[in-house]
Amino acid sequence: MSQPSMMIDSFTVQAERPEHADAIEALHEASFGPGRFARAASLLREGVPHDPALSFVATAGLQLIGSVRLTPIVIGDRPAILLGPLAVVEGWKGRGAGKSLMRTALAAAAEAGHSVVLLVGDEPYYGPFGFVRLEPYRITLPAPADPARVLVCPLADGALDGLGGAARRAA
Repeated sequence: MSQPSMMIDSFTVQAERPEHADAIEALHEASFGPGRFARAASLLREGVPHDPALSFVATAGLQLIGSVRLTPIVIGDRPAILLGPLAVVEGWKGRGAGKSLMRTALAAAAEAGHSVVLLVGDEPYYGPFGFVRLEPYRITLPAPADPARVLVCPLADGALDGLGGAARRAA
């Protein structure tokens, strides 16, 4: 009898570097398509560079298999950061890379002193990382978004107290 083959999920999470840019762009194109630029979160990122100290990639050998970026924004009059895009190569989904990227990015954001992270995404996936929904339209975005998908994660005690208003690009 032969042993069943086992797939080993071996990947490394590391800080994003400039040489990852082309592979990340290709991953975003494959994951989200050309319509991604019209989405609310994309409009918040437009013209504002992501924070390289808070952006990470997952690699398997020399292959980039996932990416997450954090970009400074403002909600009302308070600084915050926008998480996204989070993307994982199709063959690696469900194997832990996205979750590892999330944990790494959120830990780095907290360590850097950020208090609130905003994203537009699915609560069942992001909820275990501490993301919650606020009342609908407590935070408004620069384009229509399903209010059930507008999620925030507090990184400090009381970070969500009084949080609200228009989310906009950081200066």
